[in-house]
Amino acid sequence: MKKTILMAAMCAAMLLAAPVSSWAGNIEARVSISKQTMTVSRQGRVLYRWKVSTARNGYVTPRGAWRPKRMHKMWYSRKYDMSPMPYSVFYHGGYAVHGTGAVKQLGRPASHGCVRLQTANAATFYSLVREVGMGNTRIVVTN
Repeated sequence: MKKTILMAAMCAAMLLAAPVSSWAGNIEARVSISKQTMTVSRQGRVLYRWKVSTARNGYVTPRGAWRPKRMHKMWYSRKYDMSPMPYSVFYHGGYAVHGTGAVKQLGRPASHGCVRLQTANAATFYSLVREVGMGNTRIVVTN
């Protein structure tokens, strides 16, 4: 009986010492270039599916899988005339998932390579990444 109580106490102590982000689960944002959508899942359960805009002709949205590198609530593109990039989650060099005001173009290629979302959706994604941590987030870009 004493061993059982001791084991239960040790398990409880380990749970209380675990970082909160590990309880939150992993986030995966899967961007489909052909469908122009981003599907956000948490521990395999789809939370959101949003229209996006990826690279238009003459530009590229790189394919692959990454963890976010940095985040900015508001970023201005130094490369493209200080264009606003609200709720930016940078995942590969200068490429980011971010909000846009060009919502009429969502659902078709229109960007210089970033993954554009409606700003409210970008804010939701940004909050999820902050909640679980960049190390528990994967951004996957496929054809």
